[in-house]
Amino acid sequence: MWKIIIDVTPQILLAGLQYTVTLSILSFIFGLIIATVVALFRREKPKQHNQIAYIVWLILDTFLRFYVWLFRSTPLLVQLFIIFYGLPSIGLQIGAFPAAVITFSLNVGAYASETVRAALDSVPQAQWEAAATLGLSRRQTIFEIIFPQAIRIALPPLSNEFIGLVKDTSLASTITIVEMFAITQQITAKNYQPLLMYSIVAVIYAFFSTILVFLQKYLEKRTSRYLKASSLLGENND
Repeated sequence: MWKIIIDVTPQILLAGLQYTVTLSILSFIFGLIIATVVALFRREKPKQHNQIAYIVWLILDTFLRFYVWLFRSTPLLVQLFIIFYGLPSIGLQIGAFPAAVITFSLNVGAYASETVRAALDSVPQAQWEAAATLGLSRRQTIFEIIFPQAIRIALPPLSNEFIGLVKDTSLASTITIVEMFAITQQITAKNYQPLLMYSIVAVIYAFFSTILVFLQKYLEKRTSRYLKASSLLGENND
């Protein structure tokens, strides 16, 4: 048993670093960009007296709501199959890895957009009003005042989203990507040790997830340090 573990673990880890980690990071970055754009757009409703801008916004807002609804309402596996196996039937041939990045990014973007939007909404309205009083532009208000506070609020659910994404990348094996789970299946077909092999890959997934949990805690402490400083300042003033 130990010989098998020593022999196969480096192969699974290599596949994890080459595909699982790369796929997770790329998909999460792109997904977070999509989520931020969607969340900001849905919040920035134009004045109704500007009818053309309002109609354009309404059309795009309807499209984005449909996108979020669609990707949150359908299984990730089905989305992978549609993009990789389905789109070629209408002439859109996409490679396995790009198809996986696109699918995972759109899926993360749909879920994370609601997290980002909720985090932005949770920042007190007084912060927006104070920034306006100081003469800050809308862009300055969002990126210099609102976003730093929203990131702290959104961090825990976004971290959970990332951890979930790392585990969901195992579905990429269904579209021929030889990531950790796929290489495990290939090795299992040769040594006929399914319990041992799937236990090994489960431990490796747990290892990656644990690292991300510690990273989440570190980032939470970093983004919350100004709260402690404010609390100490308030105590000193008392």
